[in-house]
Amino acid sequence: MRSTSRILGPGDAPDTDLWRYALVHDAVIITKDEDFSDMAVMQSLAPAIIWVRVGNTTRRALLEWFEPLIDDMVAHVDAGERVIELR
Repeated sequence: MRSTSRILGPGDAPDTDLWRYALVHDAVIITKDEDFSDMAVMQSLAPAIIWVRVGNTTRRALLEWFEPLIDDMVAHVDAGERVIELR
């Protein structure tokens, strides 16, 4: 997995546009939206999806929770897993 990161916008971009972008650019989609994990199961070609399954929280609290998990997420993506669920 590449070490660069980029936030795509706008936040209201259609899921299909984000999906295509991730496929073309070998990007990982990190989302709280269940639609992406459903799409990954139904498609033969899918980008890696990290499905964040935590309740509503502040951005700061979410990032503090998320940061210690990054190395494990990278390992799962590098191992070829397509849907990684975080709880």
